[in-house]
Amino acid sequence: MIITNIEDLRILAKQRVPRMFYDYADSGSWSESTYRANVSDFEGIKFRQRVAINMENRSLMTTMIGQNVAMPVAIAPCGMTGMQHADGEILAARAAEAFGVPFTLSTMSIASIEDVAANVSKPFWFQLYVMKDRAFVNDLIDRAKAAGCSALVLTLDLQILGQRHKDLKNGLSAPPKLTLPNILNMMTKPRWCTGMLGTKRRIFGNIVGHVKGVENMSSLSAWTAQQFDPALCWDDVQWIKERWGGKLILKGIMDPEDAQLAVKSGADALIVSNHGGRQLDGAASSIAALPEVIAAVGDSIEVHMDGGIRSGQDVLKALALGARGVYIGRPVLYGLGAMGEAGVAKCLELIQRELDITMALCGQTDVQKIGRHILR
Repeated sequence: MIITNIEDLRILAKQRVPRMFYDYADSGSWSESTYRANVSDFEGIKFRQRVAINMENRSLMTTMIGQNVAMPVAIAPCGMTGMQHADGEILAARAAEAFGVPFTLSTMSIASIEDVAANVSKPFWFQLYVMKDRAFVNDLIDRAKAAGCSALVLTLDLQILGQRHKDLKNGLSAPPKLTLPNILNMMTKPRWCTGMLGTKRRIFGNIVGHVKGVENMSSLSAWTAQQFDPALCWDDVQWIKERWGGKLILKGIMDPEDAQLAVKSGADALIVSNHGGRQLDGAASSIAALPEVIAAVGDSIEVHMDGGIRSGQDVLKALALGARGVYIGRPVLYGLGAMGEAGVAKCLELIQRELDITMALCGQTDVQKIGRHILR
């Protein structure tokens, strides 16, 4: 199969990944209206095509929170990445490092912080969920520091878990339920099964063995069911900022008022994000919310966004509306499920090429100078 776009990777991943894990990645909450809008709302944004402009010496290099990046794209934190492909977090981190873009490891990863750190040579970012067990949260922060993580991404929009119908129907939980239909479906995915049989990483590596009383699958399920903290507030952000002491990015900001509170918190950046349409169904798409957030905070904080990015053209549209960088989650999971580490590399290559060509056809040669002037 000739891979020419992210959709090709998605189709291949759907063929190769067990249904319960593919659906986990490729779904939203409730009616999935926000999940769909994240993608479709990019279509109404149109470029200005320019001609007879010297297109030589183009550059996609820039910075995100002061870190040099090959293009303004980071890999978003995705839970259970290691269930899309054996050792998925490690493979994605390696591909990101080779390409020169940031990789963000999720709290709910299969490979642990220490596992990923042992398999890369440069710092990566770590995403934190705030649990009721504050001792565990403190320990996670300290472990991320010990591993040399260069930024902490604090997710604020998962105090209560949104309902995802496909996950309920598939028995996708923490840990996943191995029902007979799931086992039979897995048997039709020999590449995936071979990979999983060959790895020791099949549980939540950041949790099992790091929480008192959580030593196996059954105790893990009981612990995770009650841990996401509905009492999370801005005072907690301050405590985490002080405990971490490094670059802090706040994820899940969709409202101008919250964006202003993010500025007051002293964070280094915020991410306009609706959790990929997996939390509040009926919310605005990320790209629709981005201009309002930019208007509310101006240049007082670095603004990033995620949600619905499926091409380099989408990246350019987000940059034109004011984002300093974007995050990709599902495209990376598609790449992993389709082809492992090579699939992640292909995903990044596709987005880079589309971004470069589109920028050129809009008459631009420097990604750092992109603005609304390139849009109709």
